[in-house]
Amino acid sequence: MAGPCEVWFYHLERTALDQALPELLEKTLARGWKAVVRARGQDRLDHLDGWLWSWRDDAFLAHGLAGEPQAGRQPILLTLDQDNANGAEALFLIDGAEPGSLEGFQRCILLFDGRDESALAGARERWRAFKGAGHAVSYWKQGAERGWEKQA
Repeated sequence: MAGPCEVWFYHLERTALDQALPELLEKTLARGWKAVVRARGQDRLDHLDGWLWSWRDDAFLAHGLAGEPQAGRQPILLTLDQDNANGAEALFLIDGAEPGSLEGFQRCILLFDGRDESALAGARERWRAFKGAGHAVSYWKQGAERGWEKQA
């Protein structure tokens, strides 16, 4: 890895996590990268485990849950844990999940609901912490007509 992990903040305004996350995961896989999706609760992981198989009629996202057989071979690994069991290049943080060490990741993508004041406050706090730790940080917001627009 060349330099510290980049951290990208995705401010969800018009799209729910259930729509935004699979689209970002598709782009990650298209780069030839693996992904870890870290959440705070098992209920969210169980929901995503079903959702990623059926989120679109013409596509699915192959994935697995941490702790299952062959978890380390999964292109997308859903987890509550702090490790990088599948050797992923991208770490997705949802629901305010703790980042842990970013060592080994090329990019950390933090998705947060812009309509939730506590999520906004948490994202601001994380921004300061990541920037203070020397990570390159970027802020992406949903555009009015186009997809994601880089704001900072």
